[in-house]
Amino acid sequence: MLPVVFVKIKEMTRLQQTQDSKVILFEQTPIPSAVVKLAVPTILSSLVMVIYNLADTYFVGMLNNAVQNAAVTLAAPMLLAFNAINNLFGVGSSSMMSRALGRKDYDLVSRSSAFGFYCALGCGILFSVFCTIFRDPLLTLLGADDTTRQATAAYMYWTVSFGAVPAILNVVMAYLVRSEGAALHASIGTMSGCLLNIILDPIFILPWGFNMGAAGAGLATFLSNCVACLYFLVLLAVRRGKTFVCINPKKFGFRRDVVLGVCGVGVPASIQNLLNVTGMTILNNFTSVYGADAVAAMGITQKIYMVPMYISMGLSQGIMPLISYNYASGNIRRMKQTVSFAAKIALSAITAVAVLFFLLPGSFITMFMNNATIVDYGSHFLRGFALGLPFLCMDFLAVGVFQAVGMGREALLFAILRKIVLEVPALCLLNWLVPLYGLAYAQFSAEVVLSVAAVLVLARLFRRLEKEKASGTVSGT
Repeated sequence: MLPVVFVKIKEMTRLQQTQDSKVILFEQTPIPSAVVKLAVPTILSSLVMVIYNLADTYFVGMLNNAVQNAAVTLAAPMLLAFNAINNLFGVGSSSMMSRALGRKDYDLVSRSSAFGFYCALGCGILFSVFCTIFRDPLLTLLGADDTTRQATAAYMYWTVSFGAVPAILNVVMAYLVRSEGAALHASIGTMSGCLLNIILDPIFILPWGFNMGAAGAGLATFLSNCVACLYFLVLLAVRRGKTFVCINPKKFGFRRDVVLGVCGVGVPASIQNLLNVTGMTILNNFTSVYGADAVAAMGITQKIYMVPMYISMGLSQGIMPLISYNYASGNIRRMKQTVSFAAKIALSAITAVAVLFFLLPGSFITMFMNNATIVDYGSHFLRGFALGLPFLCMDFLAVGVFQAVGMGREALLFAILRKIVLEVPALCLLNWLVPLYGLAYAQFSAEVVLSVAAVLVLARLFRRLEKEKASGTVSGT
């Protein structure tokens, strides 16, 4: 009996130490230091993830085969569709967990993480089965033709049919770990898979290795995601008693407050990604009319564009726990300072990258494929995408704040505005006015409008919260 009591006391001591460390980080650490501690590891892992995405394009591009490169591009919307599940249960659960931490409701933290983990697992299995059964119609929908169908199917075999579950769980578990401030551990898990993918890519893709082409890139991605998942599972086992992240089946259930809290943020975030998939599919279908070279150039451009985009996303995701916690605890001043500091840092960095892309587009395209036609196409595309980057940065930051404080409706509204109201019509109009080359400027048109809306909505949000704080009615739910 006595040893059991000592074990319980030890577990309670560990839990109290964990609680104290969260309080110091979220409530007392200076804003720049807290943002750096949370956002830098997230940005680094995002950059490594970009490099790993670029690695597929780079090593497949070394084959100097437009069909193999086009296969990776055409399959990209299916991989992006994973983010619908990632955001539903990753963003939704992590936002719920951070807000519960701010209210010191630790049981709700555990239940939210278990709900996110097991729902992501189930949906990953269903996604894999669905895509395998309906593979041929999906390939047609993605824009694959007789030339690119076989290579695209081979790439999807590993990344989707086998790879959906580990790819989804890898990202969702990173969200769960990051929600309590353990950004470094979340980043290590993500980066371990990405780095392994970079190592395996040339072995499976190139002629001196297994010479599998696009299929080899898919196999490398599958194995890498499995390793990343294993890291997180081992991490949770080792940190048992020192973390609020819980994947105990006993904590899983469809409790009303958990389901509504997770889905209130997660469903709009998921719909946002489904709309992104729709936009990318439409863009690829428009581009595919002009041949494999145009598709390959658009794919390379999108991968290069991912670098600053993922930096913006990494910063937005990194500061979400800090915003959620201080919103829930009623510290509106600290929350506002966090957003203001992040906006200044993000705009400075992303604008500098956009200028480089606009001035030297050909240099970046040539890094992946030294084909005159593809470089010419890609240079025009990259200039168009570069113009929208600073505006995209503000949009991402605003949506991150909405998700952090549980404003799922506003996040959904921005997603609908971006794709349905602005970007998709712009794709149609600009492709009609300036065939092919106009496609690259559709996102710029959408992001200018959205960035203005983001600033206005954020200003209104902080005015409302400050009034509620003054009157003592801030709930933080």
